[in-house]
Parts: sequence; C-alpha cells; structure tokens
Amino acid sequence: MKKNFFLKTTLLLFVILLTGNIFCPACRAALKAGCAKVDITPPAGVWLSGYSSRNKPSEGISDELYAKAIVLDDGQNKTAIVSADLLWVPLETTNEVRGIVKQKIGIPESNVLVCATHTHFGPKVEKIRKDWPDTPASKVDKSYVQKLTKRIAESIITAAKNTRPVKLGVVKGEISEIVYNRRTKRPDGKVAMTFRLPPADPNLVFGPIDPQVAILRIEDTDSSILGTIVNYACHPVCGATDNQEFYSISADYPGYTARVVEQMEGGICLFALGTAGNMNPVRIEGENHRSRIGKALGGEVLRRLQFVPTSEDIALKALKKQVILPIKKDLPAERMIDPNNPEEILATEIQVLRIGDIYILGLPGEVLVEIGLEIKKRSGIENLFIISLSNDACGYVCLSQAYDEGGYEPGWGTNLAKGAGEIIIKEALNLINQIK
Repeated sequence: MKKNFFLKTTLLLFVILLTGNIFCPACRAALKAGCAKVDITPPAGVWLSGYSSRNKPSEGISDELYAKAIVLDDGQNKTAIVSADLLWVPLETTNEVRGIVKQKIGIPESNVLVCATHTHFGPKVEKIRKDWPDTPASKVDKSYVQKLTKRIAESIITAAKNTRPVKLGVVKGEISEIVYNRRTKRPDGKVAMTFRLPPADPNLVFGPIDPQVAILRIEDTDSSILGTIVNYACHPVCGATDNQEFYSISADYPGYTARVVEQMEGGICLFALGTAGNMNPVRIEGENHRSRIGKALGGEVLRRLQFVPTSEDIALKALKKQVILPIKKDLPAERMIDPNNPEEILATEIQVLRIGDIYILGLPGEVLVEIGLEIKKRSGIENLFIISLSNDACGYVCLSQAYDEGGYEPGWGTNLAKGAGEIIIKEALNLINQIK
C-alpha cells in the first residue's frame, strides 16, 4: 500500500515538474537574440525587377543590397525573420532557404519568415519558365539566384550563432506626409490611377493610408540596440524612371531608412513592408527622393526608439498555413503559372510569429492597404506587425470592391480573382486566433 502511494506521489510530482517547465515563465531560459546582415548585391549587368518598361540590363550600383536576419530563442522555441532587398521572394526560394536553415541549425520551417523590402531596383529573382520567350521578363541570372538563396540562409545561420540575452519591446510612431493612396476615384466611383502627384484631375478623391510606423527594439543587457524591425506601408518606387538611376541597383528608401537607424543607434535594422500595394511615396521637387523619404521615416523611428519599454519575459510561438486563392479565368498563356496544367486556384501561405504579446503576420503578395487596415481593426491586437510580400509573390491582393472600381492592381497587376482579399482577411484572423 505504501509502495503504491509512493509511486503515485512520485508520478504526480514528475507531472507537475514537467508541466511547470512547459508553462511556467520562470522556468524558461532567458530570451536570446542574434542579428546579422549579408551583402546580396548583384553585379552590374543583371536585369532589374519592378518595371516592365526597362529594355536593357542594369548599368551601375547606387547602393548595396542586403539580407538582414534576426533570430530569437526563448530556450524552447526559435524563430527567424529575414528581410531581403528584393522586389519579392518566390515561395520556392523561401522553402529552399527554410530547408537549409533546418538542416544546418534546426529551426523548424514554420518558424522562418522571409520577406522582401520590395525595392523596384533589385535583380530579377522570379522562377523562370522553360516555355517563356527570350524577353526582358525572362532575363533571370540563374547563377545569382542560386547564390542568393544560400546568402539569405547564411544571414539566418550567422544570426543564430550570435545570440545573447536580450530584452525587447514595441513602440508605434506615425508619419503621413510621405505617402498617399494612388487609387484615386472619379466622381462616378471608378479608379483613375495617380502614380505621380499632383493628380490629373482635381476632382479625384484619395483613399485611405496607413501612417503607422511599428517598431520592434531588441537590446542587450546594457540597453544597447542589437536590432530593430521597422514596419511601414509605402511602395519603394522613389528612384527616378527618366535617367540613369532607372538602370542602377538600389535598395531605394528602405535602404536609406535602415542606414539612418544603424548609423545613429547601432545594431542591424530590418525593413518590413506593410500593406503597401496601393501606397506610393510623395515626390517633391528636386533630386534624392530616396534619401528624403528614407531620412524622414528614419527620423520618426529614431524619435520613437528613445522611449520603448522592454522585457525579457517573452515566449515564442509560430504557425503557418497553406491558403488557396482563386485565379482569374481565361488568362493568356504567358500569364499562367503552367499553361500545360491550367488551374483556377493558387496555393500560397500565410504565417504568424508570436513574440510575447507581439504578433507578426506574414502575408503573400502586394496587399492593398484596405486589407491591412481591416485586419488591424478586427484582430483587436495592440502590437500587430503586418508584413506583405512575406514568403511568396502572388501579385496584387485586392478586395472585391477594387475589381468593380477598376485600375491597375485588380487588372493587369494580378492573376488573382475576386474574393482573394476576403479570403486573406478571414484566414489571417483565424490564424491569429489560433496562436493567441
């Protein structure tokens, strides 16, 4: 009898200790983080992404491109976020990066988020189709793309080797004067695209913007900054399209923003694009649009970074989910993913990383701002980063109303059909609720 009581008591204590290690915050190891950046600048002569009007390869380098990574470790889980100065990252490339990282350092594939800053002055990286004609759209430097995948993975692996005890916190700023909604509406409710200010017609009505700047501060035990994440919704299209700059490699304004923060505060600054599908930068008279927009945003980041409450008592979680989106019918062959296997759906993914009470939502494609604003409103989460062009490129993601209004994004800008935006909102909110 005593023996049975002893065995039951021992088993109960073992269960308590086991569950305590899992759920007790005091039993977790101190939060650690590591940061790294790797140069991914291609040689001049590669073809650039972002504008179909380019008819020749790049001719120079205005500034360097980087893959920048942050790895977090709470003692039980590890997550990685990497931002690359590229127009986008195809899902195939993301999965290759994840595979290398899992093999080398064991971070699960669901815990790795790969996003692009969306510079329109970076190299072509899209997956090439064998049946594509020999046009500028198919000019991908395959040897560069192979090296690129390894370099992006290298940034994560290096960051993981540099982890140390940290504290982190979130602060939010706001800057509205550098961005506007380019889907301006006529009195009849139809969209007339305004790619440059001022608009062609003074009667055009501007849509909403998201002026919020979400900032994650990662500091060591001496309160020195190791890394920052800056999340803002504005298209990186500051470079000139009417002179030699059009054919020069550049990280555009996100590169300038990062340099401002890194030079003034130290550490490594990752730029994470918000839902900027229809958000354009305000251009002012004169040169150096990139520098001006980048410095303005960087200045707001620096101001807010001075007053960030931080904590080390943080647990990590991660989820990702495949999402099926509808495709337009009767697409021309050159726009189909595979003309020999035409489908009316596209398989992509969404992802959520939870860092304590901070949520980082990764969405594929160029997401219109109305979708981001709706998710923020309905999620009820105070500290929510929404990063578009995460893990995959699938064209513009629009609400159904945009298809009725017309314009570039729901038209030539995407293969996605009506309903795709609503699916993204629904699936994003469901995934956020699962990880809460």
